Order: sequence, then structure tokens, then C-alpha cells
Amino acid sequence: MNEKLIKEAHELRSRGFTTGEIADELNVSKDTARWLILGGVKDKKGKEQEKAPLDIAINWKSLGGSSVRMKFVSAAMADMALEKGEPEVVVGIAVSGIPFAIMMADIIEADISVFHPTKTRKEEDAQGMVSSNFAAVKGRKVVIVDDVITSGRTITETIKAFKDIGAEPISVVVLIDKKGFDELEGVPVQSLIGVSRLG
Repeated sequence: MNEKLIKEAHELRSRGFTTGEIADELNVSKDTARWLILGGVKDKKGKEQEKAPLDIAINWKSLGGSSVRMKFVSAAMADMALEKGEPEVVVGIAVSGIPFAIMMADIIEADISVFHPTKTRKEEDAQGMVSSNFAAVKGRKVVIVDDVITSGRTITETIKAFKDIGAEPISVVVLIDKKGFDELEGVPVQSLIGVSRLG
């Protein structure tokens, strides 16, 4: 499995994908994506990592390739979102959260917004940004949507960005949560599927 992921990571890198985009595409953490690209990287203490970081690779292509399945899963995610109140805007995190957000917004009859996280920005000092091409969010209740939570960094960044512009995040809804978060930045996190490691 590692060899296949390494090959996919190298192919994506050769096509110009950033480490963050590779992590999103393969549904792994940024640290794992970096390890796949470099074949062993230094950890935070500067020690060489020979083994891949502890992570779970998620493959949801059988879902993502079918608009019918996406619609049903998005309906379940919309149902979960409504448990925390009625959002006025559904926020999709680029790239993989956007299809879920669009379908959820249609089901809930809410507006749509898009967030581009730092990890997908190409400039070295770039920060995440709310797209200006979609609904205004200031003073409005928003639900934040993504496919997978790996570390919680992207969701945390998104929550802070929307609070900073005056939106009120009422919940986060994801397809899969690898960490088992109940909340981030005081905002409840709901996942359709939770993943936990035993031992």
C-alpha cells in the first residue's frame, strides 16, 4: 500500500501539486504526504523518520465518483448539521469539501461559501482565504463542511477565519474524522464516520 501511495504522491508532485494538495488528494496528513514525497523526512526534533507517520489513508472514490451516492451522503450530513441549528450558509473547504457543501446547501436551502485553506495556497507566506465569489457570511450562521479531518489544523484555521470576518460557525460536519474531535475552537464537530485506533 505504501508503494502505491508513494507512486501517487510523486505523480501528483510532478503535476505541480503542493504538499497540502497532495495530502487532500490522498486523504492523508500533510506530514504523511511529505514523507511519501521525500521517502523519509525529519520530524519536529530533526530526527530522520524511516517509517511513515502514524496515519490512516482514506479512499472514498466509490462514493466520490457517483453523484447519486454523494447526494445520499450529503443528505445524511445535512441532517446532522441541522441538529445544531439552521445554518444560513454552508461553507465548503476546498477542494473535497465543496461537493458535499453544495449538495448540503441545496438540501438545507442555504447559501454557499468556499474557503481556500493555507495548505492549498501556492505562495510560501499565503494564508487561507474566504472566496469572494460566493455568499456573504458576516453576521450569519455557518456550518463548515469537509471530507476528512486528519489533524484538525484546516478546520481550526477555517473556524478562526470565519469568526474573524464576523460569521457565526454553529457546527463542523465531515464525512470522516480520523481524530475523534467533539469540538474545535468551541464549535461542535460531527462526523458521519469516526475512525479510532486501538492499542
